[in-house]
Amino acid sequence: MRALARVSVIATLLLAAGQAFAATCRDPAGFEKWLGDIQQEAVARGISPQAVRQGLSGVTFDQSIINRDRGQGVFKQSFAQFAGRMVSPARLKGGAAMLKRHAGTLSRIEQRYGVPAPVLIAIWGLETDFGAVKGKLPVIRSVATLAYDCRRSEFFQAHLFDALRIVDRGDLTPDEMRGAWAGEMGQTQFMPSNYVKYAVDFDGDGRADLLHSPADVLASTANYLKAHGWARGGDWSPGTPNFEAIRAWNKSQVYSQTIAYYATKLAGGDTSAFQGQ
Repeated sequence: MRALARVSVIATLLLAAGQAFAATCRDPAGFEKWLGDIQQEAVARGISPQAVRQGLSGVTFDQSIINRDRGQGVFKQSFAQFAGRMVSPARLKGGAAMLKRHAGTLSRIEQRYGVPAPVLIAIWGLETDFGAVKGKLPVIRSVATLAYDCRRSEFFQAHLFDALRIVDRGDLTPDEMRGAWAGEMGQTQFMPSNYVKYAVDFDGDGRADLLHSPADVLASTANYLKAHGWARGGDWSPGTPNFEAIRAWNKSQVYSQTIAYYATKLAGGDTSAFQGQ
């Protein structure tokens, strides 16, 4: 009985400690101290003190980001519903215009990475309407808030450190790094860690700029797809290896199908493979 009592007491204490930790890591009052620890760890990870100071200066906890994270709904649209809305006549017209406008750049990108122009234009159009809607929230504040929260701390801490690496590399300033609520930024919405891994300087200006340079945006997107298994010269309809590379871009089957469908429409190809999806 005494042993059982001790076990019960220990379990109660552990539960209380866990509850206290959960409360503390969600309490905005503890954010500043936590951010100080993050600054030290970032420097220990090889990020320059100057970039750390520049990136984290003035960063505050943003409760609205937590509210958005908790308020995510379940995606329930079918492919027909989603593609019917997203692959509109206006977006098809815009995509065709972008294929012409960036033809030379897209040709060089395909030569290097093997990804055809229609696929890149489809992703660009669906993500931000060709750079028109990128998001306006401070990326470092968003990922710092989500890293401080308990739900996905390790995931967003990695993105926070990589956001600081982007500053350290000179690709973007903290003020330039604005995007969607979860930290996606640029004209095809790269998370910071993917930015660090796959962003390329294709226009040759000395930095990988996925906010302002279409050449860097399109080449970096192609680089991501190539790294995730894109096979040069292959089809991208559902069931193919290249479709799986598109699914690596976005794991939603409906969204991936919509990218592939939009790209096929832009290429003037046969869309019968998408019927009944």
